[in-house]
Amino acid sequence: MKFSEYMSQWLYGENGYYTNYKEIGKKGDFYTSVSTSKFFGGTIAKHIISVIDEGYLSKDTLICEIGAHHGYLLADIIEFIYSLRPELLQTVRFGIIERKKDLQEFQKNYFDESFGDVIKLEHFDDIDKMQEQNCFFVANEIFDAFPCELLYKGRIATVKDHEIEFNLEDKWVLEKAKKYHKEKGEIAKGYEEFAQNMIKAAKRFEFLTFDYGEMEARPDFSIRIYKEHEVFPFFEEGLDRKELFGKTDITYDVTFLHVKDAFEEAGAKMVQYKTQMAALVDFGILELLEILEKNVEHDLYKQEVEKVKTLIMPQFLGERFKMIRFRND
Repeated sequence: MKFSEYMSQWLYGENGYYTNYKEIGKKGDFYTSVSTSKFFGGTIAKHIISVIDEGYLSKDTLICEIGAHHGYLLADIIEFIYSLRPELLQTVRFGIIERKKDLQEFQKNYFDESFGDVIKLEHFDDIDKMQEQNCFFVANEIFDAFPCELLYKGRIATVKDHEIEFNLEDKWVLEKAKKYHKEKGEIAKGYEEFAQNMIKAAKRFEFLTFDYGEMEARPDFSIRIYKEHEVFPFFEEGLDRKELFGKTDITYDVTFLHVKDAFEEAGAKMVQYKTQMAALVDFGILELLEILEKNVEHDLYKQEVEKVKTLIMPQFLGERFKMIRFRND
């Protein structure tokens, strides 16, 4: 099978890594910005309020998370909207795109426990099932989980018994590799269809997402496995892929130029691309910390500041992760 099919089975197959419930954070295989600090979602909430205030999106817009896992990011956004602009909770809607029924149930229960009857969570099985007037789409670390093909010396990888061979020609992959000046590494599959579906899903939207990678393609393989906060290069000698299959996370660096091209070819426009550090500061994370300092004890404030440092400092997540956002109008 092609590597993209193998990766799909690894992550989303019957016994795939994301098919079953997984912890994220200290007890899981990796950390995310969401698991690091509620101020990640809080800063996005502050940005959403500014988008509504400027009149780009209406006060009855749908705020929709894609790839929500447990729903913690959307819940953090709701908490901060309540703190910053509570009257918006009377008009905006909240939704999650999730096709797995067990995760939908987990998310629903978490929102019921967190907000009771105050918030009505809407579920969509897929983005192509949506027909909205206004929508703010948000995602964290979604593009690195799209299946990819592995390219080396003009051939793409196939997999048999968890062994890799570069023995197949693929015209589409070679065209993408030429476009992004990539002789070996990962070529993501599915960005184009995803962008086209989002264009159809809402007459007017903003899409904001964070992921790790660079605008230009890396010149080498970045594909790797995460297990209990350890990183294993996929081609590491002696790596037991059979044992790790479906039990660990597999990921790679995002080529944001590929994401940008996919959305602009579909009819959207990239309005911003920045490091996570620059984006969160622009969106107002420091102002949120100032509000916190005035309202809580100093020890609690210091704890939150340390978490926020992990989000924005260059040696942690601040430079490694990038933010890109699009609008279609």
